[in-house]
Amino acid sequence: MLDPTLMVGGNYIKEAKDSAKSTCLIFSPKERDTVGTLSTYLKYFSEHEVNLLHIESRSSHRQTDVYEFMVECAPGGNLGTVIEKLRGQCSYLSVISRNHKDNLGTVPWFPRRIRDLDKFANQILSYGSELDSDHPGFTDPVYRQRRKYFADLAFHYKHGQPIPRVEYTEEEIATWGEVFRNLTKLYPKYACKEHNHVFPLLIENCGYREDNIPQLEDISNFLKDSTGFTLRPVAGLLSSRDFLAGLAFRVFHSTQYIRHSSKPLYTPEPDVCHEVLGHVPLFADPSFAQFCQVVGLASLGAPDEYIEKLATCFWFTVEYGMCRQDGELKAYGAGLLSSFGELEYCLTDKPELRPFEPAETALQKYPITEYQPVYYVAENFEDAKQKMIKFAESIPRKFGVRYDPYTQSMNIIDSKHQIEDLVYNVNQEVQILMDALRKLKS
Repeated sequence: MLDPTLMVGGNYIKEAKDSAKSTCLIFSPKERDTVGTLSTYLKYFSEHEVNLLHIESRSSHRQTDVYEFMVECAPGGNLGTVIEKLRGQCSYLSVISRNHKDNLGTVPWFPRRIRDLDKFANQILSYGSELDSDHPGFTDPVYRQRRKYFADLAFHYKHGQPIPRVEYTEEEIATWGEVFRNLTKLYPKYACKEHNHVFPLLIENCGYREDNIPQLEDISNFLKDSTGFTLRPVAGLLSSRDFLAGLAFRVFHSTQYIRHSSKPLYTPEPDVCHEVLGHVPLFADPSFAQFCQVVGLASLGAPDEYIEKLATCFWFTVEYGMCRQDGELKAYGAGLLSSFGELEYCLTDKPELRPFEPAETALQKYPITEYQPVYYVAENFEDAKQKMIKFAESIPRKFGVRYDPYTQSMNIIDSKHQIEDLVYNVNQEVQILMDALRKLKS
């Protein structure tokens, strides 16, 4: 039987086959500024019965004075032949697919712009109102209907919209209050200093109170001002690949419903208590936010086996991570900070503690319905980030990715020209810093 004080968190990070099977082709013509170039290439798709879902053109980041085209292809038709024709006609071709086993020389699809998160946000593994038979709310028709309400809100959400505000019931607020009271008693002793620094700011700015469940929109605005992170409501379970891709854009997919009132100190899946008490405070810390984005960036276009490794590293850090501060062990993982029972348990002599080393951590198996037998300890967030960056270098990709915060888009770096531009921009930033340093010295 499960411990009644156990709160299981993070199990919406889960592997499954992607249900969307579209393929994106990005290509540049060999000819420059030739009228009707795109129409020539589009004939290939028509001839081989490949339907197009989206077409756009833009200036190439790889070559000056060159345009590139991006087309999204629906399943069906002879796409392989089209790709072979384009390979012979184009100066650049990249194939990005949701279908990882199409043998077309593709890399797994990943979002290029923040609005692309809309494309997979509803490719969920199960809908939020679908409860297992052992769920505390399984036989409660009122709770099940309430869960469907929350799932529908998230399912219809699109990027750029305000997150729908929820009028929580008295019963839901009472459940929240029970969790809030129990956890806030433990934070001063068990939580890391970053969490304890941010928590009073959430009380002041976002309505964190025993008698009030804070709204995701208010929290998202606070995080955006703090580190650029934002929240996005999610209707159900996402695959690991899709969930981690959101982190690359500093977007965290968050649930909005609350656990069943019959067991306020237990939940078999992430809920609003887990998200806003466990995850949110650390997303307001710059070092931790950057660490999470590093994990997300590493996942873009990575092979399936590395997605599993990155998800495991996420589990043992962002969900169940521990660190050393001033000679003491502290918790920073959301699964610990939202679990009244496991937060106390993790600092006893019962679990095994190991140093966080991504290559080793990534191979560790873990339970999702009981306390963790093993925890990984980071020296600090900066040390963990540098180790993750080093680990990401081992992921077999023929390109690099860089997030552009000005356009909220991903730059695929796979040409000398792009690297030269980046080096130039970095040099400009260094000059600004050197000038500031000289002024300080004088």
